[in-house]
Amino acid sequence: MTKNDTSQTRRRTLFALGATTLLVGGLPWRPVSAATANDTPIAPIQQLNAALLATMKQGPRTPFAERYRTLAPTIEQVFDLDGVLARSVGLSWASLPQAQQAVLGNAFRRYTVSSYLANFDSFSGQSFQVLPQTRAAGDGQVVVESRLVRADGAPVAMDYVMNRGPKGWQAVDVLMNGAISRVAVQRSDFRELLRQGGVPALTASLEHKVADLSGGMLT
Repeated sequence: MTKNDTSQTRRRTLFALGATTLLVGGLPWRPVSAATANDTPIAPIQQLNAALLATMKQGPRTPFAERYRTLAPTIEQVFDLDGVLARSVGLSWASLPQAQQAVLGNAFRRYTVSSYLANFDSFSGQSFQVLPQTRAAGDGQVVVESRLVRADGAPVAMDYVMNRGPKGWQAVDVLMNGAISRVAVQRSDFRELLRQGGVPALTASLEHKVADLSGGMLT
């Protein structure tokens, strides 16, 4: 991925982010147990936003690898990453050997955490807000509406599709600008890579993006 591609990806993610009542502001972030964080669909997103705000306040002065170790447990708790990956790969996921699923899953986790770190890497007075009400998304899923409020007061929307599973409520998709499915975008990207070179090609692409997003600090 080129620097220009990375900038476009970052802009697309940030412009997708966005306004309301439950504010994550100056309170210190502390990790909580999965049982506590996932007992309602809103709670995991509040926890994610608090962790992101703490990461932003650390900023580039804190090495990428250190921020990665801090943020990764929250990302893995808030998201059903296996489910997100399966949906992003599509129908061919079920036919992949378990060994390939495991290798691809590890690369996808590293890529997801690295993407959040690269997009939320500095603090200049931003805050997060989460709407107290959810909306139905079908199949028992709900949408939690979240906003990044920039220093000038402009909100950027990023909504989360939440599903209740064995680990409680977890995110299974992100709606950029409140409508554009991140899973759908990834499925389109992943399909072409899988067609060209199978799991090795997709894994290599994700690892290349991790190296680019981390400035080579994660290998």
